[in-house]
Amino acid sequence: MLSSSVMIRRFCTFTLTASSSPSTSNKKRLVFLGSPQVSASVLDALFNASAAPDSLFQVTAIVTQPPSGRDRGRKVMPSPVAQHALDRGFPSDMIFTPVKAGEEAFLFNFKSLEPELCVTAAYGNILPTKFLNIPSKGTVNIHPSLLPLYRGAAPVQRALQGGVKETGVSLAYTVRKLDAGPVIARERVTIDDQIKAPDLLELLFNLGSKLLIRELPSIFDGSASGSAEKQDDSKATLAPKITPEESWLSFEEDAHVLHNKVRAFAGWPGTRARLKVIDPSTGESSIIELKIITTRVYGGIRSQDIEANEVLYTKGSLVIPCGVGTALEVLEIQLPGKRAVNAAAFWNGLRGQMLKKL
Repeated sequence: MLSSSVMIRRFCTFTLTASSSPSTSNKKRLVFLGSPQVSASVLDALFNASAAPDSLFQVTAIVTQPPSGRDRGRKVMPSPVAQHALDRGFPSDMIFTPVKAGEEAFLFNFKSLEPELCVTAAYGNILPTKFLNIPSKGTVNIHPSLLPLYRGAAPVQRALQGGVKETGVSLAYTVRKLDAGPVIARERVTIDDQIKAPDLLELLFNLGSKLLIRELPSIFDGSASGSAEKQDDSKATLAPKITPEESWLSFEEDAHVLHNKVRAFAGWPGTRARLKVIDPSTGESSIIELKIITTRVYGGIRSQDIEANEVLYTKGSLVIPCGVGTALEVLEIQLPGKRAVNAAAFWNGLRGQMLKKL
């Protein structure tokens, strides 16, 4: 197994070799910045578009997060974007992995590439002014919200948490102020009340990829910068980073609020709850911690019709009384260290024990 330092040296170059110098091709030089799996779909679209005979650009370099320990084995691995680039045959010495985008050694090599445009998609690092001043056509970002709504690190999660019925993706110029640059184009999408954050994130970045490819000619010829729409800061809303402490559910809240939170926090950090388990034969009780995977708002009863905070099992789901006369239907659950199961399997595992909310 390669150590972290070896992996970083492998994927981050600090002195450009002759073979790594900017191409003499007439194509425009584009640098892509991204890190998670959803970013890989954007990179894929750029690779495919650049391979077309009439393409205006080539992907000259990739900037991504440094290799890190992922999964249970904590094996040091390149970011999903770096791995995808390598799988597509992209030269490893043109994949940069600075800890910060303001590192002098990185900026020196980045400037040597003479990039004309940078494209960011969930890169995960703040870009300093020194960086933003280098590409001649600027830096554009794919942001999964309808800017100026939901500026920040968690736009998809916060939008779902807020119960929105419509969202979308924006292509905007990057400025020093967070997600505040002029908007080149937007794509709107209507969503239902069951879609979860990972699925919506994938959908929006796929739409964003198409939006980017469509708008690249106007970005390269400079017309996009003249027609881009300045954001109205008075209409801006924020989407702060999710914290693990937010993952707990309180059944005193409205079931609609809880259901939206389950959808928003799906994947990471997930949503957790505690329930009381009672053995009716002995009266003994214990507290269990659950990860709530899938829910919906239950319309069959009102919470005040359920006796003394009792959790019911009906038609393949757990029904938990919540605030404001609502109830939450829990369809999928996970116990610590176990795999996720449906409500029926979980209920059968209780073997006659009762559940109550705390």
